[in-house]
Amino acid sequence: MVAVDITPSAQEYLKGLLQKQENSEGMGIRMFVANPGTSKAETCIAYCRPGEEKEGDITLDLEGFIAYFEERSVPFLKDAKVDYAADKMGGQLTIRAPNSKMPQVTDDSPLEDRINYVLYNEVNPGLAAHGGEVSLVEITDDSYAILRFGGGCQGCSAVDLTLKNGVEVALMDKLPELKGIRDITDHTDRTQAYY
Repeated sequence: MVAVDITPSAQEYLKGLLQKQENSEGMGIRMFVANPGTSKAETCIAYCRPGEEKEGDITLDLEGFIAYFEERSVPFLKDAKVDYAADKMGGQLTIRAPNSKMPQVTDDSPLEDRINYVLYNEVNPGLAAHGGEVSLVEITDDSYAILRFGGGCQGCSAVDLTLKNGVEVALMDKLPELKGIRDITDHTDRTQAYY
């Protein structure tokens, strides 16, 4: 069950948008959270054409269309509200998802969510003291976490020490299924570096 309130005015607005699309027959919307459970979480609504549904999507029949919710995002969409308010300029669709940035990680959560949880809640607070941060770019098929450093960590002379003795230790200790980590940051740019 999806605990998202899509108000009647929002449903009417979204239905109108869908009807304006070419080949709108059977088109719905897809709602998901990018970077769920992190400070960079962003709740998104996109068009979902027939055949673009994903395995595990949870569906909700609305007035005139179907809403698809990314299974992974559902816990982060709890108590979310999508509303539309008309005004003189046309109106505005708003999405409020109070739980999108809340860490909701269990042992069964996807590896990406568990890595982000460790990075944003254990690693980045320490790096922030030097104006730095680290983020997950991807997980390789052979279980390596590809990371990118930013802020004061980009170009910092101590980044190798931070990577091996800090970030890698924290991730490998909490997530033994990882084989290791790799840094893809361009450290030749030292404009923001912390020394």
